[in-house]
Amino acid sequence: MKQKVTAVFDIGKTNKKFFLFDKNFKEIHKEYISFDEILDEDGHPTENLPALKKWLQKVFNRILKEKEFKVKAINFSTYGASLVHIDKDGNPLTPLYNYTKPLPEEIISSFFNDYGPKEDFLINTGCADLSMLNSGLQLYWIKKTKPEIYKKIKYSLHLPQYLSYVFTGIPISEYTSIGCHTALWDYGKRDYHQWVYKEGIDKILPPIVSTETSINMNYNGNRIKIGVGIHDSSAALLPYVRSLRKKFVLISTGTWSIAFNPFTENPISDNTNNNDVINYMRINGKPVKASRLFLGNEYKIQVQKLNDYFGVNDDYHRNVKFNYDTYTDILKDFKYCHKWIGLEDENMPNETQIIHKSYEGAYHQLMTELVLLQNKCVEKAVGNDTISRLYVDGGFSDNDVFIKLVSHYFRDKKLSTTNASLGSALGAAISISDTKLNSKFLKKNYALKKHVPFIIGG
Repeated sequence: MKQKVTAVFDIGKTNKKFFLFDKNFKEIHKEYISFDEILDEDGHPTENLPALKKWLQKVFNRILKEKEFKVKAINFSTYGASLVHIDKDGNPLTPLYNYTKPLPEEIISSFFNDYGPKEDFLINTGCADLSMLNSGLQLYWIKKTKPEIYKKIKYSLHLPQYLSYVFTGIPISEYTSIGCHTALWDYGKRDYHQWVYKEGIDKILPPIVSTETSINMNYNGNRIKIGVGIHDSSAALLPYVRSLRKKFVLISTGTWSIAFNPFTENPISDNTNNNDVINYMRINGKPVKASRLFLGNEYKIQVQKLNDYFGVNDDYHRNVKFNYDTYTDILKDFKYCHKWIGLEDENMPNETQIIHKSYEGAYHQLMTELVLLQNKCVEKAVGNDTISRLYVDGGFSDNDVFIKLVSHYFRDKKLSTTNASLGSALGAAISISDTKLNSKFLKKNYALKKHVPFIIGG
């Protein structure tokens, strides 16, 4: 008897992963690969889309032939801000432009001459900056600078939907991909922004469906439910939204730490100077207010400096546990000691000063300053909404000093950590399943752990 499974391709910028989950969403198979980037026509590095497509088909066809598993469903989660432009035969017309590629200044100026003012535009579309990271502007750029290619575009597909298209041949759009700072969506109108219609770009954007949509089809002689794909950040949020009854903010930590508020009453930030408040969308089109901090990146840089200064090995920081006395010493004559490399903060000094004699003291100082920034980030996501629960997942969820400090600063909220190493892949599997999740799900699948703030001495 073959085991029934759901297959998920989880495509990150670096690692491309493939998972099989059983009916209880337990991982029973995993494999991954990474490809060297290729260059686009301007010499900018980008995803090797042909290699990715070939790998998807090869892996899936191999799994279908195996005696062990019966694949009932497949879905796709990928990074966002990426479009694949296909012709009438379904072939990509351009490289998969990297969201780090700069947009020409004259294109941005031209765009705002037509559709400004900039501040109003950013507020309405929930975007933070204007670059290729706002993937909708890529279509404007192609239309203005590569008209011969633009004329051949039959459909422009967000990356998760392109992967689904590889298997179904059916072009579609869905909310989570449209909603991730693409500059396409007007959050006030809950529709594409007027510029999309004025430029006629809506004609090459396929029909919008709910992210929970799946297509039942015969694939190579197998009856399979094929999902429409999901943006990875929204996928990582989904198991929480589905299993928790009370309002919460999720702090998903890693290179970027992103605080997600899926219960916002005020999705649109009116502070256009704040590049780090952005919007996402839930699978049903409801807005998610998010605030980001380049936390993991800064942590890596600053820890390396501490390691070099104190002459310790690269893994030393992993074993530092929270020490109450060390922390209270720091607070006595608290001063900001770190000049950030990738973060902006009005409190930071012109130069980093290490004022502690021990590595542990210096590490507590660093974490206190980083957590103060993390708190501001969370407060921006919470806004005026009443939220009493925080969940932390990702790389910092098992950092004892970080968690104790976050718990301390948010002592009015209940803080839990989860070990969501499968985050976006599991979310993609859940989004096409009919299974109802309950509050035990996070305990069973995500090693849910509650944290109590430390007691402040008299």
